[in-house]
Amino acid sequence: MNLQILPSHLLNEYLMNIGDGLQGAFDQLKEAELTTPNFSFYTSVASVFSSKIEGEPIELDSYIKHKRDGLAFQPDYTKKIDDLYGAYELAQKNPLQESTVKEAHRLLSRHLVTESWQGRYRAQNMYVATEDGRIEYVAPIPSKVEGEMQKFFSDLKILLEADLSIEEVFYYSAMIHLVFVKIHPWNDGNGRSARLIEKWFMAEKLGEKAWFVQSEKTYYQHHHLYYQNIRAIGLEYDHLDYSKALPFLLMLPSTLLSEI
Repeated sequence: MNLQILPSHLLNEYLMNIGDGLQGAFDQLKEAELTTPNFSFYTSVASVFSSKIEGEPIELDSYIKHKRDGLAFQPDYTKKIDDLYGAYELAQKNPLQESTVKEAHRLLSRHLVTESWQGRYRAQNMYVATEDGRIEYVAPIPSKVEGEMQKFFSDLKILLEADLSIEEVFYYSAMIHLVFVKIHPWNDGNGRSARLIEKWFMAEKLGEKAWFVQSEKTYYQHHHLYYQNIRAIGLEYDHLDYSKALPFLLMLPSTLLSEI
């Protein structure tokens, strides 16, 4: 495959590291008993834990009571998670492409950025800073974002049309997550979007059972390692070293195969 921006060179090493069992573990996934026609347990898990990675003070049990049973909480406690839940619902009903990714961002960022920047690529310089004020990542300059995203969606189209094994699907799902978050195309909501797109791609290739994979929960439970593995490939976009991405890529299959 002639991919422009999604690295493939770690695939063989990746396959040697995950071994057998992924297909069998995936086949055993099933819908949760708590799910109803109007409520998805696993969409709640994804929305809650993806939000908790970003520091939202939400608990899964409380959110289930809010979403499934109609229990009222203060709006500030649930609104960002409700927004993300809506983006997951959109993804479950629509093809993965640039227009739908932008629409998903419009939904999940309703309480993150002003309306004028919902579903729009940033026009500002972007960096990621630690709590003590150190810069830990510098994203591509705004003039590069559109071009990098066009490469991203071109690669995505190729992969969506390709015949991939389940192991290759997991590899590229995680790589899509990593590359998207490194492009950092939005003013905010990049991590939430990347984790959604990762699973969206899996579902396009493997079917609806992919939505039952609790990847967001795994990333939250090991969020220090999650961020460490993202940081490991470099400080600046123009000098990223994807040869160091294997520890991050292996986190996704570990959701099904083993504890990290």
